[in-house]
Amino acid sequence: MASKTGCVACRDGQALDFPISMAFQPIVNLNTGAIFAHEALVRGSAGESAGSLLSKLNKDNLYSFDQACRITALEWAAKLQVPAMVSINFMPNAVYKAETCIRATLEAAQRFNFPLQRIIFEVTEQEQVLDVDHLTGILRAYRKQGFMTAIDDFGAGYAGLNLLADFQPDLIKLDMQLIRDIDQDSVRQILVEAALQMCRKLNIRVIAEGIESLGELQALRDMGVELFQGYLLAKPAFEALPAVHLPG
Repeated sequence: MASKTGCVACRDGQALDFPISMAFQPIVNLNTGAIFAHEALVRGSAGESAGSLLSKLNKDNLYSFDQACRITALEWAAKLQVPAMVSINFMPNAVYKAETCIRATLEAAQRFNFPLQRIIFEVTEQEQVLDVDHLTGILRAYRKQGFMTAIDDFGAGYAGLNLLADFQPDLIKLDMQLIRDIDQDSVRQILVEAALQMCRKLNIRVIAEGIESLGELQALRDMGVELFQGYLLAKPAFEALPAVHLPG
């Protein structure tokens, strides 16, 4: 959990000590061919990788980084006139009190005239969650504000059944390692089919991310998955919305 000092930094809008920008990657509904959402992915101001930025994080700038990512994502989503939802990653360990830390997001959405109902908050896979109760509290607070919520990397690390038992998000993203070469792996097929059946009963929509081959895509479509994200469809575009390549 973030410290009180960190919460004050968020509340007072402490500036981040290095510049950031955003890339966008679409999540596509292949049943309709429409873009369901664009995920906002943090980059350096010259397009540097997320990893190069994360290596600069410490206890003094973690909170301002998380806030800067949210605001920058909304700024670019508005500038690019994103026609669908926008998925914004957040770092739960950088949130002290959800109601306070969300304030800057609400103000940014109003400033950039971006509708709140088109915002998804997605738990980032970049850090280990230190307190699952704290995370579920954040997700409930975001849902109360009208935001959609998503759990990334389901099936890996903290994003498992224990978390799902305590909070049912609107969306989950299947971990890409779980779906890699799923068309050639009967064990992965059984595990994903079980996860999909569970999500249907809980009224949770599933996104298959990291799709790289037609075989993976077709196997998951045959299982009933509608929402897809990955290089096969579109790579992230820096400060732009990429063209989507729908399978023939």
